[in-house]
Amino acid sequence: MSEMTFAKALNAGLRQAMERDSKVVLMGEDIGRLGGVFRITDGLQKDFGAHRVIDTPLAESGIMGTAIGMAYRGYRPVVEIQFDGFVYPAFDQIVSQVAKLHFRTLGRVKVPLTIRIPFGGGIGSPEHHSESPEAYFVHTSGLRVVAVSNPQDAYSMIQQAIACDDPVVFFEPKRRYHDKGEVDEAVGLDGLGGLDLSRARVLTEGTDVTLVAYGPLVKTCLDAATAASDEGISVEAIDLRSLSPIDYATLEASVRKTGRLVVAHEASQTAGLGAEIAASITERCFYFLEHAPVRVTGFDVPYPHSKLEFDHLPDLDRILDGVDRAMGRPNSLSGIEEGE
Repeated sequence: MSEMTFAKALNAGLRQAMERDSKVVLMGEDIGRLGGVFRITDGLQKDFGAHRVIDTPLAESGIMGTAIGMAYRGYRPVVEIQFDGFVYPAFDQIVSQVAKLHFRTLGRVKVPLTIRIPFGGGIGSPEHHSESPEAYFVHTSGLRVVAVSNPQDAYSMIQQAIACDDPVVFFEPKRRYHDKGEVDEAVGLDGLGGLDLSRARVLTEGTDVTLVAYGPLVKTCLDAATAASDEGISVEAIDLRSLSPIDYATLEASVRKTGRLVVAHEASQTAGLGAEIAASITERCFYFLEHAPVRVTGFDVPYPHSKLEFDHLPDLDRILDGVDRAMGRPNSLSGIEEGE
């Protein structure tokens, strides 16, 4: 075991994948000599060469189109989208080509393409640099969508994504890049605890409320679980990890035990992933629920100026308010969550 930052763990995972398979090729803006704006690919071009760590033009659609052709020809390209909001020029390529090729060719063509997207807020950046576009991709059949939350998963899941024959949209919470954690480098493609890309992880056992999050809010939800325990509320915190497909077996087992569900994410509430989880769990666990599922999300507004972003992002207090509402204990924040 060694302690690594989230960013260093991603770098180490990419290095392992490139050493394992010569067909793994990295592509993106400034990822080579610079090592990426977040230095995730630092040193990889030096060690593997410019033919495998490729600095591309500032043209996301062109990058994605090139990566599709390479995947078609047997390579395993890993594309870095510099910031979440920059993915939209490549959106048509992803939803019209990447997601459809396997189905369109009756399984004859595989698209082993990994699309890395730093996402979420909390770093003081303007719009197009702090967004959470995951729902667009979850809505698109044919894509796997994952979100990592800690250095160990960053190290293991990037390797699993690259080895997967399906296209994977790989969301990385940029405000967690400097967070440190223990990483077992012996754990690679098998994943910690044998978990694959499609499995959620129960982080804390609880009996009163199921609290589900992914990516940047997992750490906040763990803090909320600790704070709630001081008030005698037992929270079962779950890191979703896979956004598509969703591990409903794990969620359902938890909600059948607790009878209550709170889902937290940074993206806007309307048609967000929390709405889908709430609806699906209601269908599956209706007779076990003691309260309607509660969503704690970003507001339905364009991402605000950096001075206001922490009023927009769900924090410890708002998540604890969601837990209180699920427990039937409304407080002064309830009106805010309802849009009043």
